[in-house]
This record gives sequence, C-alpha cells and structure tokens, in this order.
Amino acid sequence: MQTSALLTDLYQLTMAYGFWKNNLHNRRAVFHLFFRENPFKGGYTIACGLDQVVEFLDHFSFTDEELGYLSTLKDQSGQPMFDEEFIKYLSQLSFTCDVHAVPEGTIVFPHEPLLRVTGPIIQCQLVESALLTFINFQSLIATKAARIVLATKGDPIMEFGLRRAQGIDGALSAARAAYIGGAAGTSNVLAAKQYNIPALGTHAHSWVQAFDEEQTAFDTFADAMPGNTVLLVDTYHTPTGIDHAIKTAKRMLANGYQINGIRLDSGDLAYLSQLARRKLNEAGLPFMKIVASNDLDEHLITSLKQQEAPIDIWGVGTKLVTAYDQPALGGVYKLSAIETKPNQWEDRIKLSEQSIKVNIPGFQQVKRFFKDNDFCCDMIYDERDTLPSKTVIIDPADPVRTKTIDMKDTHSADLLTPIIKNGTFIGTHESVQQLQNRTKEGLSLLDKTHRRLVNPHIYPVGLEQQLFNRRMELILFYKKKYLS
Repeated sequence: MQTSALLTDLYQLTMAYGFWKNNLHNRRAVFHLFFRENPFKGGYTIACGLDQVVEFLDHFSFTDEELGYLSTLKDQSGQPMFDEEFIKYLSQLSFTCDVHAVPEGTIVFPHEPLLRVTGPIIQCQLVESALLTFINFQSLIATKAARIVLATKGDPIMEFGLRRAQGIDGALSAARAAYIGGAAGTSNVLAAKQYNIPALGTHAHSWVQAFDEEQTAFDTFADAMPGNTVLLVDTYHTPTGIDHAIKTAKRMLANGYQINGIRLDSGDLAYLSQLARRKLNEAGLPFMKIVASNDLDEHLITSLKQQEAPIDIWGVGTKLVTAYDQPALGGVYKLSAIETKPNQWEDRIKLSEQSIKVNIPGFQQVKRFFKDNDFCCDMIYDERDTLPSKTVIIDPADPVRTKTIDMKDTHSADLLTPIIKNGTFIGTHESVQQLQNRTKEGLSLLDKTHRRLVNPHIYPVGLEQQLFNRRMELILFYKKKYLS
C-alpha cells in the first residue's frame, strides 16, 4: 500500500501550522479514536484496519515533492499559506508518538477507544484523518462480513465485490476486512496475493455465451479446469442449465473427476436451489455443491435459510464491499488530555447539544470482564486511577444504566495494548488467518442475544465511576463557563 503524509485534510495542516507558529507543536496530548453507534443497527463491531495504521505511521514523512506542493498553496490574499521555515520543519518531521490499540478482530462496542495516540500534538493531529479512514472503513466491512457469516450458519461465503467496490483501494481493503470478518476467500486476485487470502471464483455468463451450445461450454470448461469447476447454470434457462451441468458432471466422473458444483445467480434462489439439489441427488451427484449469488446480504440469506434453501456456499459482492445499507462507520478522533507542564496533564472534553457527542476525557483503557469465559461487560476507565475492589460502571449515554462489578471475583483483560513506542513498532504482526480466528473466537464468547441481526440486546459498556464523575465535573465546569 502506498502511503503519503498528504493523506490528511487541509485543516490538519493549518492547525499544525498554528501550533508551530505559536511554539505549541511539541506540547504532548492524548487522542482517542472511537465510534458512537454500532453499524447496521447491530449489537457489536469488529475492530479492523490496524495493520494499515502501523504501516502508515511507520513510513510517516513528507517527501520533497509533497513539500514542494505545499509550498504552492496560497491563502485568500494570494500569499503562501505556509512559511518556508514551517516547510523546512515538516521536512525533518517523523512520527515519535506512543500508540495503544485494540487488536484487529476484537469485538468492540460504542464509546470504547480503538486507538490511543499520545505524543506531540502536531503529530497527533496530522495523522488523524488517515487513521480514521483506515479504521472506519475496514471495521465497517469486517462487521458486515461477520453478520453475513452468522446468517449463513457456518456455510462459507466468498467475497465477490471487486467490480462494485469504491475504487481500487476500496476493493483491496474490503477484501482484507471481509476475510477478517469471516469470509472464506475473495475473487479479487490482487487482494488474495497481497494479503494471503484464498482466491475463489467460478466463470461468467460470457463463457457460456461464447459457445453455440451451453452443453459444449460446460464440457469445455470442465475439461480445461477439472479440479476447479463450478458451472453457472442460469445463462438461458436454469432448469435446463442444471441438466446440462449434470451431464457434464457424469462425464467427468466417468473420467475420474468430481466437479465442484453449480452456481445460481438469478431467479428464485430458494426454489431453484431445491430443484437443483433434488436433481443432483437423483443423478448420483450429492457431492456437488450449490453456490448462490445475486445481491445477497445477511437479511436475504436469513430468509433463504428459513425457506430451507439447500445452498452450500454464498457469493456476496455489492452489499458486502460497499456496506450497502450503511456506507460509513462514523468513527471519530478526539483530544482527551493535554500536558500543561512537564508530566502535568489536564483533561479535555468537547461539549455538544447532542449528549452522544460529548466525549470522554483522560487516558482511557477498556477492561473486558468474563463470566464462565463468556463476555460479561466492558468498563472504560482512566489508567491513572486506582480501581476499587468493587466498582460501578455507568452507561455514558444513559446514566440510569449501571452495573456493579466485584473485581476480585471476575476475570478480566485490558483491550488496548502498546503497539508503537516513541514512533517504533513494538507489537507483533499477525496473519489475516490469526485475525479471522480472533473474530470467530470473540463472536463465540458473545451471547447470542447480542449477535442477533434484528433488535439485538445492548451489551453493557460503562464508564468506571471515577471517570464518570470526572466527566460530569468537566461538563458542569464548561457549561458554567460558557453558558452562564
């Protein structure tokens, strides 16, 4: 993946210039990246995109060409937007912050920080936009994939969305995130190579159309690819296409080859898959799989499952890679503390008339509690606080929702782990297979009431009481200061 320090919004650079101009650029700050609502009206989110974050930060610098471009920018009076000395400063800038992150494939929930960045405020600010674009999109797609996998009840799904994705990078990132979310593989060969994901696919209608007879097209394809044959049977008339596929399969079986199956890409998938299964079984071909595609998503798959459609493999494209019903996660990146004197920190908060947009101050960490090895609840707390043996967590969006936790009798684990120290990567690079396994394991530990697609039960996440009280004090302080 090519990266550039110019992968940012202009206001990040103008703020950076303002900090530098006023000699505030090395003032240390703490930022947290989080989201406020689960996507797709669901009960959970899959954290994803961290590997791209690490790569971007590891190579963060401004090239001579990029600095030359910045030198050409003008303000409204026609003067250079940035001083030459600032351009020179940027030429020597590298990333030296600390980063804590939730590992990819982790199940996460609203208000929980997925990243914590600590360091010179100018650096924290310049990387904001890039971090959000990596985390927001891939977390969204990984979550969509996980929902689709749960709907198939264990049947494999193939990511088929290259031609419908939002551009080349959208297609690559979506393929990676979909695999981490649980997809069996991708039709995108470049993504398969780049991320070591299984490459999967069949053939198109154009193959059948290229021959005078459908039967000839099937026979020719099976002869060319005897170990990788799935025949697309709906080019002209699906029941006839199934019969032609059966003839091809019997011929190949006589020659010692079992072809993989057939694919349905249109029509009444419940009826046609039942018809196909019956015909295949009667023909002595029970080993042949039925692959289905055609604008599938978790809701349509659930309906087909309820209709007992005997579909074995699901090809999902447009509605997966574009997150069709919700095109953005809505993650944000907010300042939560700033160093006013050496090792003296002041918490910061942003107010809003919308209570959900009031951020959480401090040095945040997330502690996940387990009951009988399953997820029980999550607590957002400030690492600077000493936690009592019995603590109360309070929902930041609904203070009447509380839960008391006995720390001595409950197993727990912190979710944010150090991955970059003083700009140097100290974490562990994981394969996409490891990340997919983490997703699967996490979902298995999440109660089914939180996993359901419609009206899921809300997983308990709250602020530790000390942090909740500090947040309320800051809210009241700033309201009195600015609204009185």
